[in-house]
Parts: sequence; structure tokens; C-alpha cells
Amino acid sequence: MIIKNIDEVPLQDVDMDGAKDVKVRVLFGPADNAPTFAMRVFEMAPGGHTPFHTHPFEHEAVLLDGDIAVVTEQGDRPLKQRDVILVPPDKKHQFKNLSDTKAARFMCLVPIEYQK
Repeated sequence: MIIKNIDEVPLQDVDMDGAKDVKVRVLFGPADNAPTFAMRVFEMAPGGHTPFHTHPFEHEAVLLDGDIAVVTEQGDRPLKQRDVILVPPDKKHQFKNLSDTKAARFMCLVPIEYQK
């Protein structure tokens, strides 16, 4: 068993085309020998966002704090704190911090083989 505190896991820059002012904490991943899932917390500065992208796997996310919208080809959907979302494989999506003054955080799970 491994127990960590989110705030003690180092922040890393999100190095993806289209990402703006986003960092990630890999809570559990390959370095922990996690067998199935990688758990990550993304932190977006005011006005920050992930890329508008797709991938061949599902992932689940939960809004921890802040004002975030999930952006899809059908439009933006604002989320409330503690909302959860299932993003199916190959669905274009983006997470966007709607605030100009406050950071926002969400946690997501992905299959371990897709965590770099």
C-alpha cells in the first residue's frame, strides 16, 4: 500500500501542444508500479486550459475546486465542485479554467499504459 499527500507530489509542466498554464501531479503511475490506472491532479492557472484533444481511451475526472468548464464539440459545460465526468474514447474535449483570478484543480484517472 502507498499513501501520499497530494500537496507533497511534485508539480510538472503539461507539455502538450495547445495546453496553457497547466501543471500536473502524477499521484500514482508507473513509478509506483500501479498496475491498472494512473491518478493525476491537474492544476490550471487563471485562464489556463488543457488542449482540445482526443485519445483512444476513456478517462474519468472529478472537479476538486475552481471554476472549470469541459469543452466539447457540442459546446461548453460548466462544472460544479465535486462533479464527476466520464470522457469516452475518441471524444474531443478540453478542460478550461473559467476564472481570471483563481486557480482550479481536477483529478483524473487514465489507463496506466497511457501515462507517460
